[in-house]
Amino acid sequence: MNRRLSVVAATALTGVLVLSACSSSTDQAEPRTATGPVDLTFWSWTPNMDNVVALWNQAHPDIHVSVQKQASGDDLITKTITAAKAGNAPDLVQTEYQALPTLVSNGVLADIAKRSGSVKGQFAPGVWQQVSLGSEAVYAIPQDTAPLALFYRQDLFQQYGLTIPTTWTEFAEVARKLKQKDPSRALTTFSANDSGLFAGLAQQAGAKWWTTSGETWKVAIDDPATRKVADFWGGLVSEGVVDNQPMYTPAWSKALNDGTQIAWVSAVWAPGVLTSSAPGTKGTWAIAPLPQWTAGQNITGSWGGSATGVTAGAVKAGHADAAAAFAAWLNTDPTAVTALVKESGIYPAATSAQTGSALATAPDFFSNQADFYTRAAEIAKGTAPAAWGPNVNVAYSTFKDAFGRAAQSKGDFAAALTAMQQATVADLKKNGFATEG
Repeated sequence: MNRRLSVVAATALTGVLVLSACSSSTDQAEPRTATGPVDLTFWSWTPNMDNVVALWNQAHPDIHVSVQKQASGDDLITKTITAAKAGNAPDLVQTEYQALPTLVSNGVLADIAKRSGSVKGQFAPGVWQQVSLGSEAVYAIPQDTAPLALFYRQDLFQQYGLTIPTTWTEFAEVARKLKQKDPSRALTTFSANDSGLFAGLAQQAGAKWWTTSGETWKVAIDDPATRKVADFWGGLVSEGVVDNQPMYTPAWSKALNDGTQIAWVSAVWAPGVLTSSAPGTKGTWAIAPLPQWTAGQNITGSWGGSATGVTAGAVKAGHADAAAAFAAWLNTDPTAVTALVKESGIYPAATSAQTGSALATAPDFFSNQADFYTRAAEIAKGTAPAAWGPNVNVAYSTFKDAFGRAAQSKGDFAAALTAMQQATVADLKKNGFATEG
């Protein structure tokens, strides 16, 4: 991102973006680094983060970190921006990857490229790009990631003589074959209430929804890559070989539990959801790579994930060095990452941790697949980069409305995608951004 890009003052819950013109804090001389003991505040929603941070505090008596539990999502974005403008921002904040451009453009996060040391090599390129926004700046250290994969019922695939699809063409063929053999079952569902899943599928196909050139934002949501994804799923829904009902409903959980749906395109955190949504199917599921658009490739998107950012307020207070050191420790130190896995149940972004001792044992729900995390690590290597913008919430909200109508009516997914593109561009223009696309 251009360091002098005109920025926004965002209210993330409503998508109201007010144009301002302030330059990045990196353009100004930084305050002198604080001397003596340092007290840092860290806003995070990760469960049991205080237990993990306690390990740091025990080993670093001169840099004490206090965790303040927060809500995730838009609530945290809004609260963080408001606190930053009032001069009350924490020193560190956990942020979802798609929220980074909004926080950066509002001057909330500091560029810690000079302080992040050699940690870049510990993350997959596609993951690192999400915290650098495609530039030389670094705005956070990746904490966890959520590569997409295919989760399927081994027993029912065997019962119906189905092969694990390695391409999306094969995926469609398996969906048709299952429906022919048993009309009461469906391979999976297309859920219009999950914008993040659709974004991850578009990433796998090569989409980059937001990019910048100088001070101009280019929006390419309705691009050939995303249209290919929309047309594919729209075709399956129209054909009736996959369901068109939303996920995370009692009906969806019942379909997973009784085998009405026998596969789920999801992220590596799926075992936790299946444990509660389909408890009667324990030991019958397996993980496989996401089907590919081109046979033989290993590319996946992501659905979720977060990073640890250092705020501009920490720079102003002279805490930037201490905060950056903690962020790097939290997400790369073996002791810290092991604690995050065990205490918080995350899937670490650090590639070494993905095959480390903390993930040596498969999730209990997947006890039938001892190499679950080995396979997940191979899948994660192919994580495609994502390209986020300052009004992700507008795009996501429009997706739910437009694709929701299209899915329920088995209508035109291409028209829904166009609506998503138009709404996102219109929102940027309304708020004074130079745009194209």
